This record gives sequence, C-alpha cells and structure tokens, in this order.
Amino acid sequence: MKTMTLRQLRAVQAAHETGRIINAAKELGLTQPAVSLQIQEAERLAGTPLFDRLRGGLRPTAAGTAVVEAASAIEELLRALGDELDAIKSGKRGRLRLGVVSTAKYIAPAIMAAFMKSHPDIEMSLWVGNRSETIASLAAQQIDVALMGRPPREFPVRAMQFGPHPFVIVAPVDHPLAGEPHISKVRLAEEHFLVREPGSGTRVALDIYLSEIPGRIDNIGVELGSNETIKQAVMAGLGIALISAHTIAQEIEIGRLAILRAEGMPIQRHWFLVSRADRMLTPAMQAFEQFLQSEGLRFLPQVRGA
Repeated sequence: MKTMTLRQLRAVQAAHETGRIINAAKELGLTQPAVSLQIQEAERLAGTPLFDRLRGGLRPTAAGTAVVEAASAIEELLRALGDELDAIKSGKRGRLRLGVVSTAKYIAPAIMAAFMKSHPDIEMSLWVGNRSETIASLAAQQIDVALMGRPPREFPVRAMQFGPHPFVIVAPVDHPLAGEPHISKVRLAEEHFLVREPGSGTRVALDIYLSEIPGRIDNIGVELGSNETIKQAVMAGLGIALISAHTIAQEIEIGRLAILRAEGMPIQRHWFLVSRADRMLTPAMQAFEQFLQSEGLRFLPQVRGA
C-alpha cells in the first residue's frame, strides 16, 4: 500500500468521529468536496472501502477502523513530538557535550551537577583533554562547548567570560621561600621549575612571566604531563611550579602546599565558555551559557593566598 498523507488520515478520522462528510468538513475547515476527495483517495490507496455509506451517515468498515486507529496513534505521536520540540526549544530538554581542558576538571563536575539538577531532562557528557586536544575536539564538533582559559585563535569562536582564573607559584610547605613576604622574580627564577607541556595555558603563562629573565625559558625545567603529577612532584620536593589556583584548593587547605608571595603574582586570567562561531547555539547550549553567566562564579574555589 502506498503511504497515505496526514491530510487523508485526518479526513478519515474526522468522518469517523462526526459520522457525516458535512460535519467532517466543518471540523477540518474544508469544503465537502475536498473532504470527499481525501477519503476517496485514501480508499484508493487502501484498495478497499473504508466506510459504508448508509442513510444515517458513514459507518467504518473493518479496514476503516484500522485506518482510524492508525490515524489516532499517529496524531498522538505528533502531539508528543510537539511537546518534545517545545521542551527542546525552551532549553528544558536536549543533549550537551561538554569538553574541558585538564585544569578545568577540578570545577567541571560541580558545575555539571548543579546544571543537571536545574535541567534534569538535558543529557550531558564530559570530555577532558589538554588544550590542544580540546581545541581539536571543538574544531571537529566532537564537543558542543568547552571550558578553557584562553579561547583558541585557530578558528572563529564565541567566547563568554564567566569568572577569574588566578595562577600562583607553589612550593613544598618546608621550602626556604615559603613564608617570605616578597620574592623577586629574579630570585624565583633561580629555582627548579616543574612545567606543563608547550602550548598549554599554564606553560604559556610561565613563559611570559619569566621572559624578561635572560635565557631562563631556554631551560625552563622538567616537563610533566598533568596538574596532578606536578602537584605530587612539588609536594615531594622536586621543585616549584606555576599552577592554576583552582587546582590546589584542597592541598592549600590541608597544608600540603604553600603559595609563594612572588613578584607579579598571582597572574590573573579568566575562565571562558567557548563554542564555534559558525555553529548555531542549540537551546541546551543557550541554557548552559545562561547558567554559567548567572551561577558560574560560585563554583570557582576561593584559595587562601591567591
């Protein structure tokens, strides 16, 4: 059987509910000939009569009853689809793929939990990578939005700032410089540094900070692959490090790390929510952006000394 159109199904359904062509036409806002034509075409497609034409009106045949039941089921699905689309358009339902640079993984879970609590029908997933991986995922549209410190310049993006992001120098609590009221940049440059990979936001910040010390960034220190590894290495006494203050809140609170009072510190950066500029914002993306605008600041740790 060839597929009947929605118009034909609705004509059959209205004729069944009202019992007469004239009444079906009034209900549908059509002329009698138009409704008669739709029913005749539906019968042609079905290959059998859908109604017995009686003096008292129309009575559905077995085939007609089957078509009416199918039409009712389709109408219910369309109503459900309308409700679903309304929910998606209003930002109450949808999917959101969130990508974060590794530094942001310390704040992302709390942000996600609060957002999902206020938007329980938006399905979220979290992806974590370094800066270059996050930019690549955003470029390939493998994620919808990203939390990062510096918006990329490799392609046009939409970037919304939602809070401060301070960087500090940390050392073991028993380090000779811990507790010093003012440490010059020249004195600090004499220390052994533990650093992130080239291109990371933290590494770029450190390179800029030490750039006025001749030759210092040529042999900047030991490269480590994650903030966690750097924190553990600093606590073990292997060196000092520039690190996001938002990654060390717990270690500062329990006295495992010390923030050095160094010249030019803290370095103040900002957190951004980033998406591709050439992509239309979905309602879920808009809802997340609005949430960060109004609530994002409260998820950023307040770190003593930063």
